[in-house]
Amino acid sequence: MVILIKDAFDDSLPTKLEKFGEVTSDENRLKDADVLLIRSKTKCTREFLEPLDKLKVIIRGGVGMDNIDRNACAEKGILALNTPKSSAIAVAELAFSLMLSVPNNLVFYDNTMKKGEWNKKTKRHELYGKRLALLGYGNIAREVSKRAQAFGMDVVAYDKYVKEGDVPLMDTMEDAVKDADYISMHLPLTDETRGVMGSLLISHMTKKPVVINTGRGGCVDEKAVREALDEGKLSWFATDVYSSEPPEAANPVLSSDKVTLTPHVGANSVENLNRIGDEVVATIEKLIEEKKI
Repeated sequence: MVILIKDAFDDSLPTKLEKFGEVTSDENRLKDADVLLIRSKTKCTREFLEPLDKLKVIIRGGVGMDNIDRNACAEKGILALNTPKSSAIAVAELAFSLMLSVPNNLVFYDNTMKKGEWNKKTKRHELYGKRLALLGYGNIAREVSKRAQAFGMDVVAYDKYVKEGDVPLMDTMEDAVKDADYISMHLPLTDETRGVMGSLLISHMTKKPVVINTGRGGCVDEKAVREALDEGKLSWFATDVYSSEPPEAANPVLSSDKVTLTPHVGANSVENLNRIGDEVVATIEKLIEEKKI
């Protein structure tokens, strides 16, 4: 069996995989691969998959699978899998860090202190007692919820496919965001969610919330968000993900002074990369036991 590691994983993973067969990162061996390991960088389009006749399994290290054409995989008999549980803590911690940084003015204080300023007139705000709306209520959102509740926040959530949880689940996305002070996005990218954080949803918000996105960049209409920031309909936007990555220079959120940006590093903790590797190994072991590879 040939296992090809195409994207960045923990350095220990190749050694862990050697017991299963040949492990390589040589892209010239793509046509020889039985198992392909990717993260978010590689786009497994129909065209990419077409010549890969030996490929049996794609494992996406992480949660989102919008970079894999699953219809094309099904037609070619390729199993497309992910590691849904491994990234929850890492991404949740980044989402909560971004949420904490805004009311505490951490970027502002750091920048002004380094300029020799002693600016105590700009006041901080507390998360305590504020309402957080979670859009999507999967593994990551539930970890964010735990942290928010520990800070005394009022947490609600919306997820089309989840019917029960440890916080109130709203009937619609509009109901969830209506009275929110903070909105944390954890949605998959689908035809239904593409650009959902746009002018229509923003029009239902009664406050001027902070929006945090550590899910999928395509779920945000970046032009509409920039306009809402300029018009005071949103107070801040913090994001780890973008409609195209790296974001183009013309991306309207990049030039706003009401934005906090990170370069899609939500899953990039040392601990999480180890967990992803362990989940990949466990997945391959199970597939071998089930004689699927």
